[in-house]
Amino acid sequence: MNTLTTSGVQISVRTDFRSDLSEITKSSYFHNYQVQIQNTNSFPIQLKTRDWYIFDSLNEDRYVRGAGVVGEYPILKPGESFQYTSGCDLRSEIGYMKGFYTFINLLDGNLFEVVVPDFRLEYPAKLN
Repeated sequence: MNTLTTSGVQISVRTDFRSDLSEITKSSYFHNYQVQIQNTNSFPIQLKTRDWYIFDSLNEDRYVRGAGVVGEYPILKPGESFQYTSGCDLRSEIGYMKGFYTFINLLDGNLFEVVVPDFRLEYPAKLN
């Protein structure tokens, strides 16, 4: 698990290769990633947007920007956590993702960015 704290928000990411959703003979490698977000600040926050950079070792890199995460805009009071699972399809055996979330401080209305630590997306058989 990769963990990083930025601006009082701790982000932890865990990945899982999904052989049941992958088609190796067609160069389709599907990965789930589970993200836990914890607010360690003394004020409530709300996630507004996500920005992802996806590196796929044999293909073009992708940049994805979107509102919320998995259709939600979680509000986290001090000490609260939110967890979600999403997925990414690569065309090669090895890649990684990194990015950031934009949050709003619900007390003063200021926006701030929280870095998501880099996390690898690897086909397990490639590592043997």
